[in-house]
Amino acid sequence: MRSLLFLFALLFALCTHPFHGEAQGPIMQDVLDTNNNTVQAGKDYYIRPVPNSVSTICRPPAPCVFGSGFALNSTTPNKACPLNVVEVRGTGQALTFTPTNPNTRDITTNSDLNIKFDVKSNCPESTVWRLVSDASSGQRIVTSGGVIGNPGQSTVSNWFMIQKDDDDYNLYFCPRVCETCKPVCGNIGAFLDNNGNSLVGITDKQYKVRFQPVSS
Repeated sequence: MRSLLFLFALLFALCTHPFHGEAQGPIMQDVLDTNNNTVQAGKDYYIRPVPNSVSTICRPPAPCVFGSGFALNSTTPNKACPLNVVEVRGTGQALTFTPTNPNTRDITTNSDLNIKFDVKSNCPESTVWRLVSDASSGQRIVTSGGVIGNPGQSTVSNWFMIQKDDDDYNLYFCPRVCETCKPVCGNIGAFLDNNGNSLVGITDKQYKVRFQPVSS
């Protein structure tokens, strides 16, 4: 009888306690800016690739001047719309982050976000990030024309996330806003297309970035 009671107790413990190392889901923690303050929804920031990131605008044997950011620019020969997200010299253009819950103030890692350039554009598309397949480069790139909010199947390409990467961060595409969707996840970084444009899109390697408040 004692053996049976011990067996039942052991089975109950195994069923109610996860094994050591079992996945518990991604850890969500506050994203910190370059002033060591929590990144806030709706506040303006520059996304700054860290100096040791593989930069597409700083390649040997050309002189390497660190200091780059992200901006919207036309990458077609005739400078047509829509505008794509590119890496540029300098701080780039200001952006804001919006989580799935509009009432959330603090931006956390491993959570779905909309990213929007806080700039005016002459193109009809919004300045919200959206991931699309680019016919000219054959890669998935970040362009404009997304929407803020309305998480679900129709907006799955508009959601990005921030991941912790040592003392810095990286951008990642793997939206969880649609339970029935199966997005192909990937790192967000910069690469050169055939025309020499430094496009931002899915890359093989993680691309470390920092978030600099515009007021800094």
